[in-house]
Amino acid sequence: MAQNRCMADAQKTDNSDAPTQAEASNRSTTPGSTTFRDFIASGWADRTDIVPPARPEASFAAARRDAISALHPDETLVIPAGDRKQRSNDTDYPFRAHSAFSWLTGWGSDSEPGAVLVLAPRAGGGHDATLYFRERAGRDSDEFYANSEIGEFWIGARPSLAQVAGDLGIATRGIADFDAVRQAADASTRIVREAAGDLLTGSDDELDAAFARDLSELRLVKDSFEIEQMRLAVAATARGFDDVIRDLPKISAHQRGERLVEGVFNTRARVDGNAVGYDTIAASGPHACILHWTTNDGPVVPGDLMLLDAGVEVDTLYTADITRTLPISGTFSPVQRDIYEAVREAADAAFAIVRPGIRFREIHATAMAVIARRTAEWGLLPVSADEALEADNQQHRRYMVHGTSHHLGIDVHDCAQARREMYIDGIVEEGMVFTIEPGLYFQPDDLTVPESFRGIGVRIEDDILVTADGAENLSADIPRTADDVEAWIARLS
Repeated sequence: MAQNRCMADAQKTDNSDAPTQAEASNRSTTPGSTTFRDFIASGWADRTDIVPPARPEASFAAARRDAISALHPDETLVIPAGDRKQRSNDTDYPFRAHSAFSWLTGWGSDSEPGAVLVLAPRAGGGHDATLYFRERAGRDSDEFYANSEIGEFWIGARPSLAQVAGDLGIATRGIADFDAVRQAADASTRIVREAAGDLLTGSDDELDAAFARDLSELRLVKDSFEIEQMRLAVAATARGFDDVIRDLPKISAHQRGERLVEGVFNTRARVDGNAVGYDTIAASGPHACILHWTTNDGPVVPGDLMLLDAGVEVDTLYTADITRTLPISGTFSPVQRDIYEAVREAADAAFAIVRPGIRFREIHATAMAVIARRTAEWGLLPVSADEALEADNQQHRRYMVHGTSHHLGIDVHDCAQARREMYIDGIVEEGMVFTIEPGLYFQPDDLTVPESFRGIGVRIEDDILVTADGAENLSADIPRTADDVEAWIARLS
C-alpha cells in the first residue's frame, strides 16, 4: 500500500458532505465517528516495552560526539536526521538519515524521520546530548491508525523514548520539546544546514559551513567499528557480484539485461544490508564508456565487456564501492585483455605506494603515470608520456577524466566537505579508507583510437584500508586479474 501523505489531515467522517481536495487524493479514508474511535481504541492486549542494552556502536558514537564537542566549545550543535523526501504525489523515497546524524548517534537504517540530535554546551565544558524525535502515538490516540507517517497501523511498531535512550545511550525527548531549542537559538548555534530544511533559521551560514566541514574531516580516519562495518559491506558486495555472474546466461538473453543486473544486485543489497549505497552502474558494451551510466536499460551481449560498479550499504549505513569489468562471454578478447590489464597495472601501482605519510594526491599521480605510459605505447598520444604528464598538457586524461580515489565510509563519497588541504592535498593516515579506481574509456566515436578500441570501457575499483605500515585491499578477494576474472565466470555461470 502506498504511503498516504495526507491521511493525518484527512480524518473524514462517514457522514461528511463532500471530500476535500486532499481527501479526494487519498486511496482510502478513515472513519471518524465516535463509535468507531471508541471501538478501535479498546480491546488491545497489554504491551510491555523492553528497554534494550546499548548497541555496540553507542560507545563509538559517544566518542565522536566528544570529538566534535571539543572543536565547538560553548556552541549549541544541532544535527537533524532530515525528513522523508517526496517521490511522487503521496509517496516518498525510502528514508535514510543524514550521514552526520547517523555517525554521531549510531542510529542507522532504523532511525526515525524528523529526529534531531542536539549537543548543548554545559558549564565547565563539553556538551550534553539529547535526541529529539516524534514519540510513539499510543492506542488512546487516533494517530496510531489515522496518521500514515507515524501510525503503527501504517508503518509498524515504533520505538518509545525510553527504548531509544537505552539503545543509543543518549537522553531522549519528544520532538515538541525541540521548540525550546529553536526559540533559544542565537549566534552561537550551529546546524547541519544540508539536513535542516526550515527547522531552524538565523544561524550564521559561514559558521554552519565550518561545522559541516569539521564533521567531514573527523570522518577521514575511521574507528575500529567503522572498519568492521566496511568489511561487512565489502563481503556483502562480493556476494552480490557472485549473484550477477551466476545469472549471466539469463541476463544475456534479455533485451534489457542491464536491468536484470541491477535487480539481482539490489536484491543482495536488501537481503544482506539496508540498500545499495548508490545507484548501481550496470554498463555493458559502449555504455561502459559513460562514467555514471545508471539508466541500465541496454542488452548484455556476449563478446562485450560489462562494467559493474556497485556497493551494498549495510544497516549501519556504511557502504562498499567496488567495480569489476567482466567479459560477458567469459573470455577477454586480446584487445580487451590488453586494456583491462593496463588498468589493473595502474591500480596495482597506486596501491603499492599507499602508506601513512604520503600525500593523498600521490595515489592519483601514480596511476596516471601508468595510464600515460600505456596510452603512449599504443600510439594514442600526440606527445610522449612524460610530456603528457606535464600539468599544461594531460592528453592522456582524454581516456580517463575522473580521479583515481575518494574517501569511503558512511557516505560513498565520504568526507566531501573537508578542506582541500585535508583531503586532496592531505597526508594519508592509518585508519583511512578510500577507493583506488583507475579506468580507460574509449568512446565509440573517438577517432583518436584504433577502431578495435572503440566502445570499450574498463574500470577496476577496490576499497583500501590504510594500515600502520602500508595498506590492505579490503576487496582483494573479488577476482581482479584477467585470468582470475575468466576463472570466476567459468566457475559460477
